[in-house]
Amino acid sequence: MKDKSIDQSKRGFIKSAAIGASAVAAAGVAAPSIAQKKYNWRMVTTWPRNFPGLGVGAQRLADRINSMSNGRLNIRVYSANELVPALQSFDAVIEGSAEMCHSAAYYWQNKSEANSFFTGVPYGMTSRELTAWIRYMGGQEIWDKVYDQFGVKGFMSGDTGTQAGGWFRKKINSIEDVQGLKFRTPGLSGKVWQEIGASVVNLPAGEIFQALQTGALDAAEFVGPYNDLALGFHQVCKEYYMPSFTEPGLATELVVNKSEFAKLPKDLQQIVEVACQAEYDQVASDFYANDPIALKQLVDKHGVNIRAFPDDILEAGAKAAMGIMTSLREHKDALTRETAESFIKSLTILRTRTEQVDQRFGMAREKHFIYK
Repeated sequence: MKDKSIDQSKRGFIKSAAIGASAVAAAGVAAPSIAQKKYNWRMVTTWPRNFPGLGVGAQRLADRINSMSNGRLNIRVYSANELVPALQSFDAVIEGSAEMCHSAAYYWQNKSEANSFFTGVPYGMTSRELTAWIRYMGGQEIWDKVYDQFGVKGFMSGDTGTQAGGWFRKKINSIEDVQGLKFRTPGLSGKVWQEIGASVVNLPAGEIFQALQTGALDAAEFVGPYNDLALGFHQVCKEYYMPSFTEPGLATELVVNKSEFAKLPKDLQQIVEVACQAEYDQVASDFYANDPIALKQLVDKHGVNIRAFPDDILEAGAKAAMGIMTSLREHKDALTRETAESFIKSLTILRTRTEQVDQRFGMAREKHFIYK
């Protein structure tokens, strides 16, 4: 037989505990075990504020991390030139004047030529292939080793897809028209164009239009219709070449100061990683949805001519790209050699899926299926 006095005692204890907890909650007093440290970080970017796809993506990534961490990791975004010049954002993270930057790894090829592999390679990986290499075929581990040299860590944070080839003042009929052409394009893309005769410079997004307008540039590429319409390149150039053969699959990056990142609790570290993965896919969808809409506007409203590069340029570009890749495989820097070998080995496998499945389906759909 149960002892009723024991049951009553238990009920009294539970009731008292509940009343006590309610009183604490009503008073706005948090239990000591719930109180957690908050971190206030700065993100500098290479993009203008509210810039379609990229600038918006940087802010959305910060907002995503803020929300997922319930404000424990609070990130304030500084767009290009608000805290540091656009192309000094990587140095700002290294030096500690910002905890993170949103950028593109090939902007930092002067620090290590291996960096270009984590953004885009001429005749290299598409976005889907690049993602597979980074996530499943050792790319992230090699990237970590390359960035360890600078005390930082990189995460893919956005996907622009295959980019446009660029804006030109005049129609490009052959490789002779490229000779001496003043062309804005970064990374290994710049090396290829330089090899085939162009005079190459790199400028951040916010400086390209003025350089075209003043004649400091004869041609420029940035990303594609969605961004390029916003930047106003069509006001100066009407010849728009697509697609790019030097930037087939481009990833932006989130770079974090490694020592500061190590100070974060494990759950906040994982939030940063997962938020980057989510934003990488979100940016891809943003560009895929808005590029064709922007391209139609460029053609219908602004009289832009859509062109394809002549075969002799494509052939010369491929030859130059293979020569550059050979030199990177034989580079004096061991990490650059390792990165190039891993990239090429993975591309050799991944391209079979792209070429035997995706491209064949695309050709079949183009030829046989028209639905309006």
